[in-house]
Amino acid sequence: MMDDLQAILNENQLEGITQTEGPVLILAGAGSGKTRVLTHRVAYLIENKHVEPYHILAITFTNKAAGEMKERIHKLAGDSGEMVWVATFHVTCVRILRRFADRIGYDNRFTIYDTDDSKTVMKEVIRKLKLDPKRYKERYFLNKISSAKNELIPPEGYAAAAGSSPDVLLVARAYAEYQARLRSNNAMDFDDLLMKTVELFRLDAEVLNIYQSRFRYIMVDEYQDTNTAQFAFIELLARAHGNLCVVGDDDQSIYKFRGANIRNILDFEQHFPDAKVIKLEQNYRSVQTVLDVANSVIQNNRGRKEKKLWTDNGAGERVIYRQFDSGAEEALFIASDIAKQQRFGNFNYRDCAVLYRTNAQSRLLEEQFLVSNIPYRIVGGVNFYGRREIKDVLAYLKTIDNARDDLACRRIINVPKRGIGATTISRVADYADDVGIGFYQALQTLEEIPNIGRAKSKLNDFVLFIEGLKAEAEYLSVSELIKKVLELTGYVAELELEGTDEAKTRIENIDELVSKAVSFEKDYVGEDDDGRTMLSAFLEEVALIADIDRLEGDDDYVVLMTLHSAKGLEFDNVYLAGMEDGLFPSFLSITADNPDEEIEEERRLCYVGITRAKKRLVMTAAKMRMIRGETRYSATSRFVREIPKELLNGEVYEPRSYDNFTVEEEDDTVEEEKSVERKAHFRRTVPAPKKSPTTAATYQKKMSRDFGTKIEKNELDYAVGDRVSHQKFGEGEVLSINDGGRDFEVTVRFEGGNVRKMFASFAKLTKV
Repeated sequence: MMDDLQAILNENQLEGITQTEGPVLILAGAGSGKTRVLTHRVAYLIENKHVEPYHILAITFTNKAAGEMKERIHKLAGDSGEMVWVATFHVTCVRILRRFADRIGYDNRFTIYDTDDSKTVMKEVIRKLKLDPKRYKERYFLNKISSAKNELIPPEGYAAAAGSSPDVLLVARAYAEYQARLRSNNAMDFDDLLMKTVELFRLDAEVLNIYQSRFRYIMVDEYQDTNTAQFAFIELLARAHGNLCVVGDDDQSIYKFRGANIRNILDFEQHFPDAKVIKLEQNYRSVQTVLDVANSVIQNNRGRKEKKLWTDNGAGERVIYRQFDSGAEEALFIASDIAKQQRFGNFNYRDCAVLYRTNAQSRLLEEQFLVSNIPYRIVGGVNFYGRREIKDVLAYLKTIDNARDDLACRRIINVPKRGIGATTISRVADYADDVGIGFYQALQTLEEIPNIGRAKSKLNDFVLFIEGLKAEAEYLSVSELIKKVLELTGYVAELELEGTDEAKTRIENIDELVSKAVSFEKDYVGEDDDGRTMLSAFLEEVALIADIDRLEGDDDYVVLMTLHSAKGLEFDNVYLAGMEDGLFPSFLSITADNPDEEIEEERRLCYVGITRAKKRLVMTAAKMRMIRGETRYSATSRFVREIPKELLNGEVYEPRSYDNFTVEEEDDTVEEEKSVERKAHFRRTVPAPKKSPTTAATYQKKMSRDFGTKIEKNELDYAVGDRVSHQKFGEGEVLSINDGGRDFEVTVRFEGGNVRKMFASFAKLTKV
């Protein structure tokens, strides 16, 4: 076997395979063939060291990785490889607990609770503690409890470990009650599987001895992603024989938000003083220029083990860097470049991937790909307009715009929860079907619906709420209407209370929808001849974008995904979008209490993104980008500025200080997202209203300005006391003009005593 290994492995890989005794740390750089080393190491132990397969344990992080490793071991070691214990941490712990959970007070037939089960239990806990469910969300508590369990902190030790603030003490009470209910139900959640196994090992020497005797050779993949509980589990098992081999890359430790503790790999030699460290630095994936860029960025991290990737794959072309005025221009460039690469035969669509820091960034890219007829897939998520939070907000807008849309109305009648149950909704729907009217129309005739009971007042409140929004929609822009819906429903406030990463992502997506609305408004020219409003036109455009056929049957498509989702993957042609300070590295990392540590995690994420590229890498940035409808200026990411100029094809502008971030140039003449979004073939179907030249010029002046610039009062064509004309309401007198931040709120008494408040930019008032 040795001759065969020497023919296919490099010197360091061979050392990683043959160094079988004692603790071993294999630092496997990106694309360095770590899986090959792990699988051949198992085969070497069986064939050359004559180790019984029964005594080998290989731990992975996913069932998919475990399955692939089993298959490769079987090909190398034959049927004997079937006896090797290859499994995830959780599967391994379940097997152990099924035999010995009774030693720590559980029945061995315990139930494993999934996320929904845990949420149900936590809801009961919140009720038991008499907490306000509108203020305290089950996900908030579960997130805190999960973090505690990853650190092996029991309920009784939570307050001591986390502090004594009122919030911490409240979490400690919820944790204790939650765990008591799990125990009484003979149930464990996923975090318990590890925590309880460690507890079992620590309390029962006999059980620990059984598994120490069995697992004489232990291997752990992706060691940089282990948390404290996983480290304790492995360390306890390895104490007897000491033959522990861990494989990982500290430079790819990017899951701190999931509990990963990078110190496990950085301090490996301290935990195991006799450890042998082997570095796998030869990369088999990328060209040298890509690796030089990756090396130049990651070397700025202080919390890392020194290594430098190299390859025999050739130099490759310089990494392309382009900076654009707006996010829309960035998206247009990426789409155009991919189309060009495909057209010239350089790369197929399947060879291309666009990576970004946040899910919300996909919106502009998706829209541009759709209008450019480029097939794509979102990996690790759904398309922007298919996301739950986006569909919820759009359902509110559809109900406000067209209450006859039963599907939209029924979607949001209890979102956020208003205490309107499924039975009540069904009764309303049945009544509507029986009498041949719409669902919302039935809500307006509650007196006629039988068996509604106490739900009547809640349904009536919902109708009044929608009717109020309908009235406000007459003078609010789409973005202002969205913000009003979010404010009055408390939709975002509920997500904020959850305090989870998923909730933060959903908020970012909603913010991006607001930015989409603002971008739409900047090109909107007015009602058409059919009386279609701005809201109707917006919903129509969104529907057209969301429903375009994306060639579902074709497997040749561009992949869009977050950087976190890209780990472990590789593509010939990679685009890193949004390379701006405040976006990547993120605003939260820059403004954190420990920014150096947080930015190092972001830099590792950048390193992961760079090393996904095999042949060609393109980095892009925008000078300004819309966040929740407001323009934000940002400098080129510090990670791009850390790359030597000779490795880049493109000019990187040095920034100047600007608050917590930096800006390149603040140019008030730069057009916002619309500058390219509309040039990208979105053809507005709304014709311009018939107005006087003066009115049109005034309106276009106000709507074409950079959205971040505040309207000055002296720019208005009228003042308090003037007679003005409105396209819909006719003539009236200006009663007041109040500063509303970026716009002025104008109050007008129209003929017939009709008093209206409206924003100046959208009122289109002209002095008579």
